[in-house]
Amino acid sequence: MKNSVEESQLHRGLEQRHITLMSLGAAIGVGLFLGSADAIKLAGPSILLAYALGGLVIYIIMRALGEMAIKNPVAGSFSRYARDYIGPLAGFITGWNYWFLWIVTCMAEITAAGIYMQFWFPGTPQWAWALGALVIMASVNFLAVKAYGELEFWFALIKIVTIIFMIVLGLGIILLGIGNGGVAIGFGNLFEHGGFFPNGFSGLLMSFQMVMFAYLGVEMLGITAGEVKDPKKALSRAINTVFWRILIFYVLSLTVIMSIYPWDEISPKQSPFVMTFEQIGIKEAAGIINFVVLTAALSSCNSGIFSTARMLFNLAQQNEAPKSFGRTTKRGIPGIAIIASAVALLIGVYLNYIVSEKVFVWVTSIATFGAIWTWATILISHLRYRGKMAKEEKKRLEYKMPWFPFSSYFALAFLALVVVLLAFSKNTIIALIVGPIWIILLVACYYGFRLNKKVSK
Repeated sequence: MKNSVEESQLHRGLEQRHITLMSLGAAIGVGLFLGSADAIKLAGPSILLAYALGGLVIYIIMRALGEMAIKNPVAGSFSRYARDYIGPLAGFITGWNYWFLWIVTCMAEITAAGIYMQFWFPGTPQWAWALGALVIMASVNFLAVKAYGELEFWFALIKIVTIIFMIVLGLGIILLGIGNGGVAIGFGNLFEHGGFFPNGFSGLLMSFQMVMFAYLGVEMLGITAGEVKDPKKALSRAINTVFWRILIFYVLSLTVIMSIYPWDEISPKQSPFVMTFEQIGIKEAAGIINFVVLTAALSSCNSGIFSTARMLFNLAQQNEAPKSFGRTTKRGIPGIAIIASAVALLIGVYLNYIVSEKVFVWVTSIATFGAIWTWATILISHLRYRGKMAKEEKKRLEYKMPWFPFSSYFALAFLALVVVLLAFSKNTIIALIVGPIWIILLVACYYGFRLNKKVSK
């Protein structure tokens, strides 16, 4: 009996520094290094407002999640909370939907890894590098959770050091004229070339989808709740600094970039970070950024496999997935769940090898739809969670959601706006087709499973 219990429990091996760097890494990915160029094209300098507003909404969502996770730190996190505070159907949909959105995201990331490797090894099969990335990241997830956290720590550190280095040197160009003959560039480029809103307010609105996709993954902190040594201390510290990190790594870095380069000279085909490093005088800029973006893709894939496996583990515990997904290795790793996600990603290796570049945009928009469903579920779960509390219990809360309940309604309204805006672009409207179909399919599966259970009894 003792062994069976041990083989169904996750191990708390993540430390404070792991959680801190993982939360940073989750907020810094390909959406910033490459996707920011597309967002700048849509909104110009006003993209800074979009990232700041989106960051505020993400902070509100994370505080709602943190309040629940610190009181009840479990694997599966928001899927479990949806089940407990909204209902079994909501928990089922949220769990499987989160698994799906990360599978889709990981398909894009492993393909991206294959593309990035072409920089150093041109002419080699792209699918082979994608497969290699999948095998390595899946293998890493079979290590003890502490080893996983250690790898994510270093992945995140590479990205953070690169951005800070770029910001410091960029400010040197802007304020001191370093690399520009001693002539300070200043911040004039933010207000010239068509002004701060060169494409009007509509340009700002249309950038929200790309901005929110960049933030996908921050909520993964909730997934780690079941494997953190000190959930209260680690999660509260990580969540409390989310908004300031976003201001530094998104808003400040893009302020530097658009001050050095007029926004209309930034090409969506080239990372704005590469352009900035080249301006600083680092000839190896393309190679440096390619390495950083490669680690960002691998990091996202690593996090995705981690998240999907823990979600399958939680679904199995709730009897909403095969029981085998709920088994763990001697190291406390949900091994069968990891294998299941890796098999799904093998299909992605093949699919991403044969599809066109446009489909990549489609899957990112579909992933955004899935993320918005998850974020909205977190907010609604929190509203119901608070609603079931007695007044005295609310007063005793040590980690509270700020400006509740107005902050929750504001964040929900913003997410609804982003969903509506998906309909106004031919590249993202596919999300409003595939997303609802997927949700309807999950509803059908849920009631199908319930009917099957009744018949079997």
